[in-house]
Amino acid sequence: MALTRRGSLGKASTAGLVSPDAAAKEAALIVQLALGSAILVASVLITGLGFWAMEEGFERLRPWLLRRPHRPKLIVMLCLAALATFGTVTASVWLWAGVFHALDLFPTLEACVYFALVTFTTLGFGDLLLPEEWRLLGGMAAANGLLNIGLLAALILGAGQHLRSLQRDSLRDDRP
Repeated sequence: MALTRRGSLGKASTAGLVSPDAAAKEAALIVQLALGSAILVASVLITGLGFWAMEEGFERLRPWLLRRPHRPKLIVMLCLAALATFGTVTASVWLWAGVFHALDLFPTLEACVYFALVTFTTLGFGDLLLPEEWRLLGGMAAANGLLNIGLLAALILGAGQHLRSLQRDSLRDDRP
């Protein structure tokens, strides 16, 4: 059913009127954007808290990290940072999967986790698709994954460089 309004010259016009289907689609769009934005913010907070915990751990281990031998400790810390990164990515994937499951978008929890993981890592195999009325969430999950993985890679690199710099400075301080 199309809604129209008569213009000033007697011609049919649709300006200012919206069909019920279009209004429902706009409402669904707003719900998707709000929900996706909330999940994205929660995921970034998870990543931030994970990095904060990692930073606290590094700070507590600082005296040990600055004693010789340095290289094995640097490798251990980078491995721990990689595990912490894996943990934060896993938590974010489970967050997205939980939302997909709560919305009953896939028949099983396994399918929800699989879709969240493939989308979050931006692999996008295409073997599972969100229903059309929820497809914006897929794009938001991919954008979230791209943001988080890039952010975490930069943070790990920066932490490794900072630790190596501190270790080099401690070597200079040990010289007579």
